[in-house]
Amino acid sequence: MTLDFPNTILEFAARFSTPAACREYLSAVRWPNGFQCPYDGTGEKTYIETRNLWECQEGHQISVTADTIMHKSHIPLTKWFWAAYLVSTQTPGISSVVLSRQLGVHQESAYMMLQRLRAGMVDPDRSQLTGTVEVDETFISAGRVRKVRAGRGSGKPIVVAAVEVHGPYAGRVRLRRINDASEEELASFIADHVQLDSTVITDGWMGYANVGNYGYRHIVREGETSVDVAEQMMHIHRVFSNLKAWIIGTHHGVSSKHLQAYLNEFAFRYNRRGNPMAAFLAALQIGSKVEGPEYEQLYGVGELQGWIHPNPLVATETTR
Repeated sequence: MTLDFPNTILEFAARFSTPAACREYLSAVRWPNGFQCPYDGTGEKTYIETRNLWECQEGHQISVTADTIMHKSHIPLTKWFWAAYLVSTQTPGISSVVLSRQLGVHQESAYMMLQRLRAGMVDPDRSQLTGTVEVDETFISAGRVRKVRAGRGSGKPIVVAAVEVHGPYAGRVRLRRINDASEEELASFIADHVQLDSTVITDGWMGYANVGNYGYRHIVREGETSVDVAEQMMHIHRVFSNLKAWIIGTHHGVSSKHLQAYLNEFAFRYNRRGNPMAAFLAALQIGSKVEGPEYEQLYGVGELQGWIHPNPLVATETTR
């Protein structure tokens, strides 16, 4: 099966109108070279059509959604495909309120679908940023975001970002919520997301003072006012402006606890803005490699807690 993707919403509706069509496409996404059991690596022994399960040569029975972001979901595949399409291809994304109306599901179900899809928006195999990279941090004060401990950012949640610079154009972006704007937090972010020997452009904040000692060429932008500095780092400040407008406009504010999940979604779409329709296929490809959170992992207490929204370069290090 050819792994292309629909280029219009009409093409999407016609192509994925049945659960069978969705299963066929998802199986090609997950196993492009043919079925392989995720537990023992063996191939297909038989396909049980009455239950839509593969049975491997060792006897394991596997569904196409097992160990993916759709694991054990009772929501039909057709609705999952629509959710993946709407959240990945629309520039402003979609809120759980709107998605619940569009799909005819409870808002809590729509919310969990979006959280699971966001868990599949950080590719475990993604590469570091290269070349010239602008790095800066900002605080988020939108809507329901709650304050954290004081520091640069007036006690509000702080987000650090890095964006590749290609002359007048911006390349890929990386975003992380950090505890404070200390050298330790900023240096860790840069080391995780920017390739050594790259040129890192920052402002004069003391947390960046030693960037040049970590294997990077460091350029400091300075000016008489913050506006002067912002004009010299227009790409990163445009990212922050778009991010804050999206959080307010689409979601009317987000929870501080889950801010990283929304940063992952924003970066996913931003990095695919040149071909948003391809983002649908990318969402399914990444989502077939990882599992998403259960409600109890996000909102439980004690032993039921434990979900950490992926962000470090190797996402699997923090999903358990």
